[in-house]
Amino acid sequence: MTDQTLAPNAGTTPEGRLGAAATLALLAGPLLSMVDSNVVNVAIPDIARELHGSLPAVQWTVSGYLLALAATLPATSYLGKRLGTVRVYAVSLAAFTLTSVLCALAQNVPELVAGRVLQGVAAAPLVPLSMSLVFGRGTAAVRRVPVSAGIVLFLGPALGPTVGGLLISAWSWPAIFFINAPIGLAALAALPLLRRRGITDTPDRSARFDPFGLLLLSAGLAAASYGATEGPTHGWWAPRSWPFWSGGLLLIIGYLWWARGREHPAVDLRLLRRAQSALAVWLCTITAVAMFSVLFLLPVLIQDVQGHGPLASGLVLLPQGIVMGLSTKWGMSVGERGWLRIGILAGLLGIGVTTTLLLLVTVDTPLWIVAVLMGGRGLGIGLVMQPLLMALLTGMSRDQLADANTLFNVGQRLGGSLGVGLLATFFTLRVTAHVKAVLGAAASGIGQGAGSIGAAPAALRPRLAAAAVAGFHDTIWVGVAIVAVGLVCALFLRPAGIGAHGDVQDGDGADGDGTPLALTTVEPNA
Repeated sequence: MTDQTLAPNAGTTPEGRLGAAATLALLAGPLLSMVDSNVVNVAIPDIARELHGSLPAVQWTVSGYLLALAATLPATSYLGKRLGTVRVYAVSLAAFTLTSVLCALAQNVPELVAGRVLQGVAAAPLVPLSMSLVFGRGTAAVRRVPVSAGIVLFLGPALGPTVGGLLISAWSWPAIFFINAPIGLAALAALPLLRRRGITDTPDRSARFDPFGLLLLSAGLAAASYGATEGPTHGWWAPRSWPFWSGGLLLIIGYLWWARGREHPAVDLRLLRRAQSALAVWLCTITAVAMFSVLFLLPVLIQDVQGHGPLASGLVLLPQGIVMGLSTKWGMSVGERGWLRIGILAGLLGIGVTTTLLLLVTVDTPLWIVAVLMGGRGLGIGLVMQPLLMALLTGMSRDQLADANTLFNVGQRLGGSLGVGLLATFFTLRVTAHVKAVLGAAASGIGQGAGSIGAAPAALRPRLAAAAVAGFHDTIWVGVAIVAVGLVCALFLRPAGIGAHGDVQDGDGADGDGTPLALTTVEPNA
């Protein structure tokens, strides 16, 4: 996806290939941003020990990053339009690299938390702007990018625990931040190659700043995300949970009211009046819930129930990210052939089937079987996401593209945080219920959730593990039901596709302003 400031010019290279160095420049930002969303999780015990901080205080190194990212994300659309997408991406990548070094050099927990907040602010624009540049559309030609782009963009969420475990085992926790520096510097050095590849950057000086709307949306996303994080741990109606998630949702609703009458809102919601675009964002949210909920549940099962380490759970999740990236090529192909709706339905069906097969996972299931199932889920998710982008773009005028990009990412973030939070709560409740059913009165002295298994008496651990697996299966059924809702909704998508000349067709074969829009195709490296 891209906004109106990007267009391949006459200098575009043959077949529009970006080249290895330019692709590195555009993929490093989102990869580092997504990896750093969860890489710190495995380092929390080491950070607490070496910086002499409490676990709740160190936990803010994760929460502070995610909240800052959520609060800054709505500003991406305006900044990209007003200042230029390449320029904002370059500044964000430089700031992310610098703040990563600051995090590595932190001498105490407050310094590290402050560094992580600044890192989250810098990270927010990296994913949506990179999507605009890598999967950009132009007026002159279809830009082709390596299949590695799809792999990297989908691999990030699963890569954090693996990378974190390896770096901490070999060195210590500062290494998870120091490693960002050489990658970020190499990407920054390669950014000037973008102009040679025909990617120009003309700021839109007509873009207007909407401070009140931005405040409503940013505060709403941050508050809702924080409430969703605290809800599963402390209870959704606890004083540190309900004021935030309820207040956040009210602020988001307030933005919906504010934006409807604004000519230049922070993020233009008028594109959601089109059923195709609204369905695409909704299905993106559903897919995010299906993807991130399992990314949360499986490590709990593998580590707390089966007794494996963080590195093992990270390796099990890797096949999903790799296959997701590879399958984006097939997702684009079905759109090019006019099978957009069929591709999305097939992908959702694949997600539903492989999610259902997770019901076969027990305490003794070998990790390779779980990895195969995750690879199958990755195939379904990859088939869905690229056609959903196409469905969102179909029939859209050029001045809506930057806002659509932001909305797509906001949908993923809300779906990931609220959906995972609710499913995590359901999982804890079901595990607790099964523990009480198995142990009866003896369950009163046992903590809630799967994490309490290790602290329980050895004689009770097998029964507690069985109760945790039963709770996992109950939660998987909810995930299957969510995917089923997505399947029903996808039936209402129009079977749009890409025409023979690379234009997104919406009945009349043109976009909302009558101009054919070229889309990315993903191909293997030459």
